Amino acid sequence: MSGAPADDAPVTPVAPVEEPSARAGTPGEAAPAEPGVPVDPRSAAPESLDPASEDRTSEVPEAEDPEVAARKREFAALLGEFRRTAVLVPTGGEPGGLDGEQAMLTADLNGIRFILAFSDEQALARYAQARGEYSREWSYRTVLGAKLLDVAVPAAGVPCGVALDCADGPDGMVFPPVMGIVPDEAAVDREDGGA
Repeated sequence: MSGAPADDAPVTPVAPVEEPSARAGTPGEAAPAEPGVPVDPRSAAPESLDPASEDRTSEVPEAEDPEVAARKREFAALLGEFRRTAVLVPTGGEPGGLDGEQAMLTADLNGIRFILAFSDEQALARYAQARGEYSREWSYRTVLGAKLLDVAVPAAGVPCGVALDCADGPDGMVFPPVMGIVPDEAAVDREDGGA
């Protein structure tokens, strides 16, 4: 998988995160847009529709390449599925939390920390074997993908994403810390002053 943590990348524990309180809301209140769903900035209406203003032919965006649009839709579907799915997150390192739980296992690559997550025990076993640590016992927690992206990533305190099934090559998936995937305050591509 391109961009996945390398097998020899240093492994760094991340402190566990407290369960967020239930979202407040009142009956009939509109639900907030689901985080992690990419928004096409070209779908916004132009600020000025004054026909007397300068020639706007250069501002008309070209139609998006159908292949690019299809890949965006495919990734949005994969992201949505990940957010709704419970994954296995290995724990290790020093206890890091008020309740003494062990920290989540991470790997750092090019200045970005990735929380390692696995779709099932077989995927975790393939990772353990690739690390040459198949014979040791691996402890893990089951965590909802949305909780990793919305709570654990911002709590890391450094640029952080999630690597799913990182020992599975092209069948693995990387969720980088960018807007539309993680909360804006944890995204590395947010504009300064915005959040």
